[in-house]
Amino acid sequence: MAALASLMLRSRAGLSVSTQSSLLDSVRFASKKAGGSSKNLGGKSPGQRYGFKKQDGNFVHAGNILATQRMMRYHPGAHVGMGTNKTLFALEDGYVKFTKEVYIPPPRSLEAFQVITKLPKGAVLYKTFINVLPVKQEGKFKLVDMV
Repeated sequence: MAALASLMLRSRAGLSVSTQSSLLDSVRFASKKAGGSSKNLGGKSPGQRYGFKKQDGNFVHAGNILATQRMMRYHPGAHVGMGTNKTLFALEDGYVKFTKEVYIPPPRSLEAFQVITKLPKGAVLYKTFINVLPVKQEGKFKLVDMV
């Protein structure tokens, strides 16, 4: 209605009315703002449970996950493999054995420079290794029995 009244006033005043200006006058704007989504997506998934999944002395099958970790907290020992995300898994059937071994980094390595210089005199570094002691398989080595 207001657009029509302004159009009539312009034509009475002797102004030239172009089609472009009449289109601009007749544009109607939204009376309500567009409402945003109120969903809070994500953040509801449970955290990743890192740590060892099998205890010392447990029997495991080949392929069982022994430990999940973000940093190298546990190291693969005998008959243990490591996945791309540092997950340790059993390569053979057997019993899990945790061992702590003295670690001596190679000289002139970056690790030796960063770690050993910050340790007090006489400190010893230990690393935790997860090993799998395979079950004895009878009847597999016939030639050894003959000797």
